[in-house]
Amino acid sequence: MIPADLKKQIAPVASTGFVLKRAVFQNCLELYPMEEWQKLMQKMSGLNRFNRKNNDFIRRFTAGVRTVEMDTTGRLNIPKDLMVFAGIDKEIVLSSAISIIEIWDKNNYEKAIDDAANDFADLAEDVMGGANEIDDGIS
Repeated sequence: MIPADLKKQIAPVASTGFVLKRAVFQNCLELYPMEEWQKLMQKMSGLNRFNRKNNDFIRRFTAGVRTVEMDTTGRLNIPKDLMVFAGIDKEIVLSSAISIIEIWDKNNYEKAIDDAANDFADLAEDVMGGANEIDDGIS
């Protein structure tokens, strides 16, 4: 069941459906609005399939991909194989990740957040440290 507040936020894209897939780096699922998925597939269609690494990547990236729709009560049906992949047991966490939603088993999510807590300051500096600097020639 999608929480009411989130349901309101995704309402503009809900009519076209979603793509649900395994995450690349974590044991969670990623829910893409169809428009976002199509943008990503357009980008991936530029990869040369005669390059073995590209071909292997495409196959693995799209493994287990499912199209899903939110029903009238705001529920998404998660296929059993994807639930097993993500280790989803009872409680789930829906986490916004810019243009997609990550779907986690609650315990796995809390462990991932706790494991990353010590490294987050360094990660934030590495990723965002120079993002808002004005290039005025002064360093």
